[in-house]
Amino acid sequence: MRETLRFLLGDRLVELASCDPTLTVLDWLRLDQRLTGAKEGCAEGDCGACTVVVGRLDRGTLRYEAINACIRFLATLDGCQLLTVEHLKGADGALHPVQQALVDCHGSQCGFCTPGFVMSLFALWLNEDAPVVTRIEDALAGNLCRCTGYEPIIAAAQRMYGLGKRSQDRFAMDRPRIASKLGALQDQETLALGGEGSRFYAPASLTALAELMLADPDATLVAGATDVGLWVTKGMRRLSPVISLGRIEALRDIADEGDHLRIGAMVNHVDVRKALAVLSPQLDELMRRFGGEQVRNAGTIGGNIANGSPIGDLPPALIALGARLVLARSRHCEERSDEAIQGDVERAPLDRFAEPVLGLAEGKTRVLAMTEETGALQRRTIPLEDFFLDYRKQDRQPGEFLEAVLVPKLPTDALFHVSKISKRFDEDISALCGAFFLRRDATGAISEARLAYGGMAGIPKRAKAAEAALTGRIWDEMAVTDAISALASDFQPLTDMRASAGYRLRVAGNLLRRFLIETTQTGAATRVAGLLAEADHG
Repeated sequence: MRETLRFLLGDRLVELASCDPTLTVLDWLRLDQRLTGAKEGCAEGDCGACTVVVGRLDRGTLRYEAINACIRFLATLDGCQLLTVEHLKGADGALHPVQQALVDCHGSQCGFCTPGFVMSLFALWLNEDAPVVTRIEDALAGNLCRCTGYEPIIAAAQRMYGLGKRSQDRFAMDRPRIASKLGALQDQETLALGGEGSRFYAPASLTALAELMLADPDATLVAGATDVGLWVTKGMRRLSPVISLGRIEALRDIADEGDHLRIGAMVNHVDVRKALAVLSPQLDELMRRFGGEQVRNAGTIGGNIANGSPIGDLPPALIALGARLVLARSRHCEERSDEAIQGDVERAPLDRFAEPVLGLAEGKTRVLAMTEETGALQRRTIPLEDFFLDYRKQDRQPGEFLEAVLVPKLPTDALFHVSKISKRFDEDISALCGAFFLRRDATGAISEARLAYGGMAGIPKRAKAAEAALTGRIWDEMAVTDAISALASDFQPLTDMRASAGYRLRVAGNLLRRFLIETTQTGAATRVAGLLAEADHG
């Protein structure tokens, strides 16, 4: 094992032999390095004042991404480059085109949010040529200006491309050299750190991960820390041991396997969106509203599933599509009884239920699952809907972790729709989410129905009674009315800060009716989208 954390801060190599597993990038920058450009505004990844840019090698290619420093653990940056607003100015003190554009367009008022906007625009500058306004808005959705100076900031985003050529930017010209330096930091050794009585591990292979899980099945696994980070910054938890999954390249693979896509658990939401958009524009729109750009860069498909949230955006859509999970563990894990495993879960502290591996094990398989052994690993495949057992409890055997998600391609004759309801259009948690899949036979009768909801129960869940009300029926208003009535037997939702129980049940039915309208009335989808666009920009 390697016992030194290594990364680049700008162009300088940083090596740390001791590091608290939950020390955030922001605290290290401000308190240790005295780089105070990045600000703490919310400490939960919402406001973007702490935005920094991380460069990482992706299959040998240097990739730059904006992330939230307030919830990202420093130890997860092993083998990466960290750039802050202080790194942008030239050696002669000249401002970078991103900074100069903000000055020229008067894009800063009180100034607190400005460094975060600069870094989000800098990431956009590094990765894209002169994007359209809607893309700029997406890139800045994770940055809040409390002075509401958005118009000059968007104007600056357009102007910055006229202040210099990206190909001649020193960061662009430096890419090969930085990629080489980062390449020299890559290895297959497990990173093992300790600090203040805590432990942190970052394995570089699935086998090494399985061995760590075998030794300590209660370890907290961290993917992008977009959820676990808040346990520390808001919940003030001490987590140990922590196992980071960020160095395992095999978990970042996306493969087309014929009738389905295989998406590794560590694929971030930016890449998940690109993959799912090919299957359905509905999925593209859902993922566009998934957090801000910083959250989409760090958060992963595995983490979104495995944190077990009943209001996660992806699980309802994936359940409606019939997605399956590939769970893996060391083949040397001992088989244990249902009673022993159940006892473990009942005694487990809440922080055991972490991303991207959470849950309750079964011992005896409750659903049809495929199990195989390959090399040092034992794998089983289960339907996603059967992974969720109860609030924050999932079907996980000791030492098991989520390896991949298998997402079926939509049949050409299938109808599919997904809707997210939230108080804000951008960067907000769902009050509820509905996803619907239908197929009809030659007579026009519904032969297959999967209706999945988030925010209606303690877990993402199918509406089995409503599905039964539709199956065998013609897809029309009468069938939908009966299905809506059946929702009351499927769900007894709670009232909370986001919505009342009555609102949730009413809207759940309305979403199903919207699905009918959009799939049976010519031009309905266009009209709905147009109204949404007017409301969004008007």
